[in-house]
This record gives sequence, C-alpha cells and structure tokens, in this order.
Amino acid sequence: MSVLVRQFRRLWFAGLLAMAWPFVANASGADPATLAKLPRWQALMHVNHGATWRDVGESYVDDDAFFLSPQGKRSPLAELKASIRAMREPGSPARCRFPARFRFIAEQLGWPDAGRGLAHCADYLQFRSELATGQLVLIFPTAYLNSPSSMFGHTLLRLDPEPDPDSTWLSHAINFGANINLQDNSLQYMWRGLAGGYPGQFSIVPYAEKIQEYSRVENRDIWEYPLNLTPDELDWLARHLWALRDINFDYYFLDENCSFRLLELIDVARPEANLLRGWRFAEVPVKTVRALYRAGLVADARFRPSKATELARLSESLSSSERSLARQLLRDPSLAGQPAFQTLAPARQHRVARTAYQALRMDHREGERDTDVATRSLALLRLMQQTPAGAMAQSPPPAPPEAGHDTQTLTMAAGVAHGAAYGEFGYRLSYHDPLDRARGFLPGTGIQGLDLRLRWADGESLALERLHAVNIRSLTPWTTFDRPISWFVAGGLEQRLVDTNDDELMPLLEGGPGASWRWGSLVPYVFGVARLETPSTSRAQFDVGAGAEAGALFYGAGLQVGLTTRWLEFDGGRQRRRSSLTANLPLSRNTALRAACSHERTGGEQANDCSLSLRFFLD
Repeated sequence: MSVLVRQFRRLWFAGLLAMAWPFVANASGADPATLAKLPRWQALMHVNHGATWRDVGESYVDDDAFFLSPQGKRSPLAELKASIRAMREPGSPARCRFPARFRFIAEQLGWPDAGRGLAHCADYLQFRSELATGQLVLIFPTAYLNSPSSMFGHTLLRLDPEPDPDSTWLSHAINFGANINLQDNSLQYMWRGLAGGYPGQFSIVPYAEKIQEYSRVENRDIWEYPLNLTPDELDWLARHLWALRDINFDYYFLDENCSFRLLELIDVARPEANLLRGWRFAEVPVKTVRALYRAGLVADARFRPSKATELARLSESLSSSERSLARQLLRDPSLAGQPAFQTLAPARQHRVARTAYQALRMDHREGERDTDVATRSLALLRLMQQTPAGAMAQSPPPAPPEAGHDTQTLTMAAGVAHGAAYGEFGYRLSYHDPLDRARGFLPGTGIQGLDLRLRWADGESLALERLHAVNIRSLTPWTTFDRPISWFVAGGLEQRLVDTNDDELMPLLEGGPGASWRWGSLVPYVFGVARLETPSTSRAQFDVGAGAEAGALFYGAGLQVGLTTRWLEFDGGRQRRRSSLTANLPLSRNTALRAACSHERTGGEQANDCSLSLRFFLD
C-alpha cells in the first residue's frame, strides 16, 4: 500500500508541476516586459521601429481583430500579457487563431505542451497540410506602365514544395494588395493610394494563376529570388500567415505597399536580419530586393521571360523576309505550301512556323478563341511537328532590376540661360527618366515623381524652376507582330518663356499618345500632344494647346543621347516651338554627367538654355 501511495504522490506532484509550470517560469525570470522587447515578438506584432514616419512604436496592423488587448496596437507588452492569458489553457481557441504567437509564448515560458498544443486546431492543421513550405522565393514581375499600381514593378512571395524551379505549378503565391474600389479611375486610385485610403490584405492563391496573369496577360518578365530561410524559419512564417487571414492594413502607395508588407512577413521568419530597422521612404520593389541582398537572404536569381519576350527573341532570330513570311502564315497557314516557305531549310521552316504560332497565341491571349483561331493554331502546330526544331542560341537574360541605379536623384548643375549664368539644385523622389543609365530598366521608359529644381541666376534670387508631380513616358516600339501605343503624361509647375521675353512659372497638365520604333540602339518616336497651362500662377484661366512632338533616343554602351523637337499652338493663335539635345554619360552605377541644350521660341521671343549637371542616385 505504501508503494502505491508513494507512486500516487509522485504522479500528483508531476501533474501539479505541469499545470503550474507556466506560472513558475513566468516568476523565475521570463517576465513579459522582457519578452515583449524580443525581436521575434516585435515582428509578430508588426511594430514600427521608424521605417515609416507614421505611428512610430505602434503596430502597422489596422484591424481590431488582430489584437486580444484593447491596447494591443499601441503596446506589444499589453498584447503579450493578453495572449498569455488567452493561451494558457490547453484547447484554447486563441492558440488556433495565432499559432505563431503560441509557439513564441510556449517556448519562452517553457510550457510542457509546446510541441502538441495545437492538436485541437483542425482548420489550421488542414491549412498547414495543404501549404508547401520547402522554400520561399521572392517574385518580382517587372514594371507595367499601363497599370498605376504596377508602374514600379510588383513583388510577391512564393512557397514551393521543394527547392526545385520545376515544382512551381504546385506552389502558392503570397500577395499583398489594396482592396480598391473598381469604380475608381487611375487618378482616384493614385490619390487614395497616396493618402492611405484603401485597406490592404494578404492573400494566398495557387502560383499558377499568378504566373499566367503576369507573363501572358500583362506581358511582364519575372525575376525570382530564392531565399535561404531554414525550415524552422519557414514554420514561423507559415504560422503567422494563418493569423493574417482577412486582416486589414492601411495601404500607402509610397511606403506601406506590397513590397513593404512582404519585408514585414520575412522579418517574422528571421527577425535578426533587421529588415525594417532603418527609414524606408519610397519603398519600390527593387529596394526590397536590394534590402534582402544586404541581409544575406538571397540564395540565387532566376529570370522567367514573358510570352512577349519569348516572341521578341524568336522574331529577332529571323531575317526580315522570314518575319514577313511568319506574319503571313499567322493569317493563313496554307501559305506554307508556297515556294517562299518550302525553299527554306527545315530548321528555318520550324522557326518561322513557331514564331507565327506564338504571335497568334499572343494576339488572342485573352477571352475565348473562336473556331478560326483554333483551326489556324492547329495548322501551325502541325507545321512545327513536321519540321525539326534545330539548335537556337539561348539569349542571355537582361540585367536584373537590382543592377540599376538607385531610386532618388540629387542634381547639381551650372548653365547659361537668357545670356546669364545660373546654378541649379535638383531633387527627384523617383525613379528613372529615359536618358538615365538603362541597365536594369526597360529602355525608353521614364517614371518620375516629385521632380524639383531650384535655380539661382546672376542678379536674381533663388526661384522655383520646376516642380513636376508626375512625368511618365512609355516608349513601346512597334514590331512585325504588334503595334502598341506609346504615351506620356506630365503635370506640375514649370518656368516657360512668354511673349515678354521672360520666364513665368505656370501650372501645366499635358499628355498624348504616340508610336515608337527600335532600330538597333536607336529609338525614334512621335507623339500627339495636348497641353493645358496658364501663363501665370496668379491667373485662373487656362490656355489649351495642341501639337506634336518627335524625337529619338540613342542607347550606346556608355552614353545615352536624346534629341527632341516640339510644336504647339494654343487657342488665340499663340505658338511655341522647342528643340533640345541631351547627352548622359554614366560615371558609375549611381553617378552621371549630363549636358543639355535647348532652344525655345514663343511668339516673337526666343531663348537658349545650356547646362552641365552632375547627378547622384541614392536609396
């Protein structure tokens, strides 16, 4: 009997110790005030450590459903205490809502059921069984200028079953995006995006849907960056993803955007990387890639060309006559019986047929294909099967986005205008103009936001020369198989010559469609131009002008040159003609020397302006 009593006492004491252990551990050094300051808990709470200027010290999460304490958004300590209370009991629903928090608390406080404390969470366990966590990859679809939300590119994460590029059809994409009002136009979208007027949420979808959306519908190349996270770190991330379902964050276009939120998520996996400890203004996707490189998180970089890029490479491998033949086959595959096709070598026949097939697919990539398109596709496929493919040299991938210059620009210039010398200081918040070093960017594109120039001329005080809120140019060259529209838009304030032979600071809004071509290193273009301006900031009446612009860009190995001429006629018969020549010489990745000369004629007055500037790029 005494033996049974001793065994009962031993078991009773062990059970009592197990139940009391959270309190014992709490009382023996693992106090909440210390735990709440640990990087992992701070990351789980999405605490702002000064990466953005709003609400420093508080959580970025803007949803009461994320917090167990009424003070949780402002106090990581209060949220930790509330989480400990809510998760103390086995079978607690709070453990199922926040499995990453439970792991943190259970490990820090030494709870005995840390490894099996989620056995009652059927929905979460089902989620984990369906979510592959073999590897995390940052996905960077390149810039898409026809969408305001994707002008700087986009970033998302991909979870793979294993570190194998061929396993992606079983992968899941982790995306953060704004829940926009579909009735909003582009200007409304940009304004609300800048002001935090949209909520944003994380979503998890099959990656196959995303890769089709970007590479086929939007014609965007994709860069992939596998991250060297360990299985344990990936477990933290997957647990936290579950807690972020349907949770709202304010969406800000300039900083708290898709790229920023993904850094927050990666910060949960590896808090010691300190991804969000410095100020991160104007968070564009390429800055996110560079931040991951600096933290030693990037294991590799891979390039996935879009269908449009694949077609362009095929087309470039053909002669001019073969491209013309491919275009004819696209419309009528029966022309393959003509001598022009039959006299080609079999490998060339295959390449011409393949080009025609790819072009046909591109032309009808959206919506349902009709019977005629299906018939032509099948005929071209048969042509390809009847001829040998032959060897085709692999085109090297373009320079990755992170190889480009940094985002912001400082400019120091000296010049002569109206016969007087001047000095000029410039600052541009973002991002790239068509004559900047093109490596890492789409040639012919320019996306400039908040472009400021201050000028001091001899005998005059410091004056505002230019303040452009936005200046976007998209030169998409015509090809044998596509006739895309080039376009531009600009708005802000700038000094312009008026009839009194003086400059006036005037508000403006201008834009127009056009066309461009590419002949080797030369990109000529034409635009129709519509412009709204007033000759004085003190005058409410606007003048409307219309005209045309023609120009050419030259992209040499170490030099970029731009030549442009413009003619406008305003209501009332006032005319303006302006021509300019600009040369840009990159000195390094983040410095350049630029020379520019322009001649402008308004009415009977004319003026010249020549300058030499040194440009510095920084993040």
